[in-house]
Amino acid sequence: MGLKEQITEDMKAAMRAKDTAKLSAIRLITAAMKQKEVDERIELNDTHVLAIIEKMIKQRKDSISQFEAGGRQDLADIEKAELTILSTYMPAGLSEAEIQAEVTSAITASGAAGPQDMGKVMAILKPKLAGRADMGVVSALIKSALTKA
Repeated sequence: MGLKEQITEDMKAAMRAKDTAKLSAIRLITAAMKQKEVDERIELNDTHVLAIIEKMIKQRKDSISQFEAGGRQDLADIEKAELTILSTYMPAGLSEAEIQAEVTSAITASGAAGPQDMGKVMAILKPKLAGRADMGVVSALIKSALTKA
């Protein structure tokens, strides 16, 4: 079963269980998926769905920090609950050592010699690590590895 179908089934289960918090978060995901399908006239695969969820997770993290800075703990709690639900659809994250190993092998495979080749390395890693690693961390690791080279 694909991720899109899994989300649909979870939405039905949340409706039956009358779990309004989970249902609300899942409806946000389905709305974002439908919006992308309509805008780009494509059928979403798991990679597209993961990218959507990853973007939503980043938005929630930003919102949480803003709400907490503004003293709105009630809104921050709602965002945290949505973040928890969104995170359940993401694949297991990689450890720092696993990310470093992927970066090293991608640098070797691309033949990157310096910081100007960072795009080549990212092109190899982005599909492999999408949803499994913070791409900001990956980018920093690539940059430091290529600067030393």
